[in-house]
This record gives sequence, structure tokens and C-alpha cells, in this order.
Amino acid sequence: EPKTLLTEAKRIPGTDGRKMSKSYDNAVYMKDDPETVGKKIKPMVTDPARMRRTDPGDPDKCPVFDLHRAFSSTETQEWAAEGCRPAGIGCIDCKARLTDHMLDRLSGIHERRPAYASRPDTVWDILREGSKRARLVAQATMDEVRSAMKIDYRTT
Repeated sequence: EPKTLLTEAKRIPGTDGRKMSKSYDNAVYMKDDPETVGKKIKPMVTDPARMRRTDPGDPDKCPVFDLHRAFSSTETQEWAAEGCRPAGIGCIDCKARLTDHMLDRLSGIHERRPAYASRPDTVWDILREGSKRARLVAQATMDEVRSAMKIDYRTT
């Protein structure tokens, strides 16, 4: 029976706490430069119960912590959770650490993007080649599924 495969970050929230979406204008794009990423994360919505720096928080209700799950190390996630619950750290501190981790994860993209942006034909060639390889894998998977289900789709 098929099982769901999920990462630790089951959803990626936008900067307003809703799902991240271009149409909501609440997305952090991979092409965003470091300054833009910081500007988008700094005003991000956090746990609604934390009205003041001294209010304890709940990382499970905080969209910033959801992004920590996707981008930050286990150590940073523990630091954020342990600091948030008793109000040992402020949301600004938490967002700054998140921004550092996001920029670290995006650094490779930021380094390679100018070369690819200047050669769009190369990008299309890479996409076509990847599509061919994916199609072969998908075909083999579907053949295996049809065989297991005893479906001979070629004779119908």
C-alpha cells in the first residue's frame, strides 16, 4: 500500500502565515537577493500569542518555526523552540537566525543563477534532458504497476 512521503516541513508558510503563494504576494523566491530575503522575513507573522517580547510562545503555532523546519539545522530548531516557549529569545532573534539559514541554503543558487540567466538555451536543454530521463523512469514504474495489477493496457 502506498505511503505518504513527507519532509519534516509539511507546509511552507508565506510571510503572512498563509500558504506561500505568488498570487498572495507572500513568497520568498529562490532568486531573491540576500537583502530582499531579509526584508521579507523580518516583518513575518509569528505566533499570535506572542504580543510582547516577554510573552511565552508556541513554536507549533508559529509560521517562522515552520520555515526553520525546512531550512535550519536541528540545533537551531532546538534553540528556537527552547528559546520561544519561555520567552528566552525574541521573534526578531529567531527570524535573524532563520534568515541566515535560508541564505546559506540559497547561496548555491545565487552563485550559479547569473551564468544560467545569461544562457537560457542551456537551461532549456537541461530541462529537455531531465524530462527524457524522468519519462524513462516513470514508464518503468508504470510497467511495474500494471504488471502487479495484471493490467495489459496494450491489448485494450
